[in-house]
Amino acid sequence: MMNLIRLKPNRVRSALLVVILAMMMTFLLSGCLYRGDRQVGGPISYTESVDRIQRALDRFQEDKGILPMITAGEETPRYEKYRIDLDQLKRGGYLEELPAAVFEQGGSVYFLVIDEETNPTVKVMDLSTMQKVNDVQRKVLSYQSSHGGALPSKAGEEAYPGLYTVDLPLLQAESLALPSVYSGETLPFLMDAEGNVYVDYAFDIMQAIDQSGKTPQGDEDLRTWLTDRSAFVPVKSLPYRWTGSEPVPDVS
Repeated sequence: MMNLIRLKPNRVRSALLVVILAMMMTFLLSGCLYRGDRQVGGPISYTESVDRIQRALDRFQEDKGILPMITAGEETPRYEKYRIDLDQLKRGGYLEELPAAVFEQGGSVYFLVIDEETNPTVKVMDLSTMQKVNDVQRKVLSYQSSHGGALPSKAGEEAYPGLYTVDLPLLQAESLALPSVYSGETLPFLMDAEGNVYVDYAFDIMQAIDQSGKTPQGDEDLRTWLTDRSAFVPVKSLPYRWTGSEPVPDVS
């Protein structure tokens, strides 16, 4: 019995040592996997992948005189339109391998080009945001179908001119709450009078403006305040104008 008593603390210490070593290995492996790509407490950063694809895109355009883009219809929204043909870049030797995060590799993003005519710039389109908007859209249409075309809006009042905030609890869709790719904050869903759903990026735009210490000028589309400061594009969005002292989505 005395021998068992003496051995017990050693076993405890051994077990604790195994747990500590496992935790250290998990931490180290996480660091190797992300290599700084994940911001603590925030969204994922695709800086390295964007830089690599930008270099490949620039070389391709210099050699071919065109951009390696997948054709999209004229009706495709601005921040969803010009997807990069990564397979074409790889086949041509401009990319050694596709980023693990891209949809073609089982990931959750597309890479696309903005300012394609003047300054082709690689950006990231988050497919998780797209999917949640599509899911909310289906629920809104279903609600309208069973409620005589009524909108599932909070308090039935306009959030902005011609726009209403989607009432997720009314749709039993709380699980579709959307964390921002920019700030990590939960963003509202908006819908127009026909029930078309968008993401409300007003919070993120206002945050970008506040951090800049500047005031928007003229009739500019304020979404550029996001794309100028992030790798992400504001998918499923409306143009925003500076009205009074805040960004307001323009449904017209």
